[in-house]
Amino acid sequence: MDKHLYLYHTVELASRLLTFPLLFAHNIFMALTKRQKEVLDFIADFVEENGYSPSYEELAQGLKLASLATVHKHIQALESRNYLRRLFNQSRSLEVSAKYMQERRRSRQTTHLGEVPLAGRIAAGAPVEAIEGQDVLQFADFAGSVETFALQVTGESMIDDHIMHGDYVLVERTQQASDGEIVVALVGGLEATLKRIYHEAGNRIRLQPANSSMQPILLDANEVQIQGRVLAVMRKYR
Repeated sequence: MDKHLYLYHTVELASRLLTFPLLFAHNIFMALTKRQKEVLDFIADFVEENGYSPSYEELAQGLKLASLATVHKHIQALESRNYLRRLFNQSRSLEVSAKYMQERRRSRQTTHLGEVPLAGRIAAGAPVEAIEGQDVLQFADFAGSVETFALQVTGESMIDDHIMHGDYVLVERTQQASDGEIVVALVGGLEATLKRIYHEAGNRIRLQPANSSMQPILLDANEVQIQGRVLAVMRKYR
């Protein structure tokens, strides 16, 4: 290779290697520690509530920080990462970056869309009354419809289908189900149970437990109302 051409490519490559980290430092935020995120969120919440930024004393008190020196340390670190800006010669001059505020709003929206109502507890043994509550569970990977809700399982009648006592089932609200589907069935208008459903001759419904030690529940079809069918099961181990 020509000596001058080789020198040109060497200089060009060095230039690219030197330029890349500079662009990275200026255009992409560095990772936050848990404490730094708490500081940013405290400032953002304070501004939203009061219309102005908190003082260092209010930051220390609100976050239970040991000293104002610790507050200064966090503020300087956030400034160096472009998450925060201080306006000089002004009190209460902390300003959270627009990029972080956008990410924060996006995160809140994602969390909200991933929530479904925890409607109560459902029996997987003898039927019990299903009572609606106010709690929510997050099933962002499964819940794509407002017609989705969650129930917590009690009892052991579905253990052969790997649905255990204490599990949560994600349910699609519907009044129709095919034979063999796991459904939430309302019995007699008051009691709810979790079973596989089968339509039998003579306008009868069989609610089949998934536990070889338990007998199926046989009822007239007009005594059973399908409330939904199971989409997924979630288990907490601790």
